[in-house]
Amino acid sequence: MEINGIRGNKGLGGLGGLGGFRGRLITAGDPGYDTARAVWNGAVDRRPRLIARCAGTADVAAAVRYARDRGLEISVRGGGHNVGGTAVCDGGVVVDLSDMRAVSVDPAGRTASVRGGALWGDVDRATGAHGLATTGGIVSHTGVGGLTLGGGIGFLMRRYGMAVDNLLAAEVVTAEGDTVRASAEENPDLFWALRGGGGNFGAVTGFRFALHPLGPAVMAGAVFWAADDTAEVLRFYRDFAAAAPDELGTVVRLGTVPPLPAVPAHLHGRPAVAVACCHAGTVEEGERAVRELRCFGRPLADLLAPVPYADFQAGFDDTVPHGWHYHWKSTHLTGLSDDVVAALAGHAYRAGSPRSYAALFHLGGAVARVPADATAYAARDVTHTIVIDGAWLPGEAAAHAAAETAWVRSFLHALAPHRAGGVYVNFLDADDDAPRVREAYGEPAYRRLAQVKAKYDPDNAFHHNKNIRPE
Repeated sequence: MEINGIRGNKGLGGLGGLGGFRGRLITAGDPGYDTARAVWNGAVDRRPRLIARCAGTADVAAAVRYARDRGLEISVRGGGHNVGGTAVCDGGVVVDLSDMRAVSVDPAGRTASVRGGALWGDVDRATGAHGLATTGGIVSHTGVGGLTLGGGIGFLMRRYGMAVDNLLAAEVVTAEGDTVRASAEENPDLFWALRGGGGNFGAVTGFRFALHPLGPAVMAGAVFWAADDTAEVLRFYRDFAAAAPDELGTVVRLGTVPPLPAVPAHLHGRPAVAVACCHAGTVEEGERAVRELRCFGRPLADLLAPVPYADFQAGFDDTVPHGWHYHWKSTHLTGLSDDVVAALAGHAYRAGSPRSYAALFHLGGAVARVPADATAYAARDVTHTIVIDGAWLPGEAAAHAAAETAWVRSFLHALAPHRAGGVYVNFLDADDDAPRVREAYGEPAYRRLAQVKAKYDPDNAFHHNKNIRPE
């Protein structure tokens, strides 16, 4: 017997509970199982019993109830982009939202309704067609759900706030398989928790975001300098960023020059520091905002130019593709003192893999103007956060895995004297334990999250995440 392409029971205790399932059900005996269980981080290799690729919210609720009734593990997959591979579990049910990618834009109301499996590229293209945008990630194949639920860092955050600051409402399937709505008016405790608390409270099947005018073109791109100039560039950048208008979002990348089409081939793979920029204003305003940066020192390459926002957002996708092996560590920084600059310049280029890098994010602006207790994301006073990304090819695992992991950890250790309290939860790797999850929120927010968790998921059914245990 087949049910939506699945034959027999296959050790699942029967599939009768999913008889009305409209999507696709995939198990180990089916073609495409290995593709369906793969996530962005190729180092993650887990084998779920069932992948329930949902066609809509009713399918999500049915899959959750099915797993709960049979005592099976549950993971929720949106974009599958979390470095820890939390989207897929061993021996359980993956509630897979990746076919739920619809984006609907209300240009008059300046809102977007986004299904739970959408990627940021889907949102950027749909909203950009109307000259609108909202804060998303810095890679367009990142999932909307995971990035938003953890806070949502992106180039527009200094002007328009983080993704959670633009979230107006969410549709959630709870651990009981019920569908509820969360907003400032409905289930406000859940709405607060969703804005930074991750996937702890249910499977989020829909989001509604506020949109803002942007484009059609923005001044965006990156400027590269030789690695030998890193300390000088960072000292300049420290003052440049501090004086930057809220419209200017910047990210510093320390690694090698990626093989981007716009970069001369002879520079590919050369150690370099880059400052990537996106200005959320007119092109003319953007040109003025980045003029001093472009004139500093002796740039190897200047890629700053007017470009459609969606194109810019996708411009670095190929530098972090699906299937590479990744290991991350992260921390908030107290600032960019000379000692921090020395630590960054001294450790950034010690990686063995040319694919490894560190990324330094400048926050502040609109992010800092939100009260710390308004959302579960509470690190509103942080100005800089860093993620150190070890990356290597699957075939290089034996040669690079231990070395890159050691480089990541030694780099974080070198920054220990300069770490501010907290860490961005979306940057935590699989081996970051419970104390680091608590660190991401601070004790007051964590205790409040644990209380909300106890209300909506008292059995901790949703624990394949950066887990907050119910109080």
